[in-house]
Amino acid sequence: MPLIEPHSSIRFPEGSEALDMARVGLKAFARMAEHWDLTVDQQRLLLGGMAKTTYYGLLKGTMRSVNRDTLERLSLLVGIWGNLEILIPNPQASAAWMKRPHLDHRFDGRSPLGWMLQGTVASLVDVRRYLEGWRFGW
Repeated sequence: MPLIEPHSSIRFPEGSEALDMARVGLKAFARMAEHWDLTVDQQRLLLGGMAKTTYYGLLKGTMRSVNRDTLERLSLLVGIWGNLEILIPNPQASAAWMKRPHLDHRFDGRSPLGWMLQGTVASLVDVRRYLEGWRFGW
């Protein structure tokens, strides 16, 4: 199933439903960030370059709202994490794959993590599409 474009007409939840979705996504994101040994600044960049107070508020569950960009990024990151766990079930090997520079033109000689750390939604989409193509053979 192809990945939905970032600016499609998909309905994102709002209000408390969005906060619930963000909390679940953040739990997975926290495990992923620990596994990949990401700094707080790298985590914030992957989540859209959010301010430290916003980032810690999300982690602590004290935020009263979450925007669509953050939900979209969390969805993409959790999808990347899930695909990697299926494709490379060994945690050390999957972390190494994310950090190793790739010759594939899509990453411009960077590692998938380095590509994602450009901070754009498009870079997250690129890595997710790459993994889904690998996983589903397209």
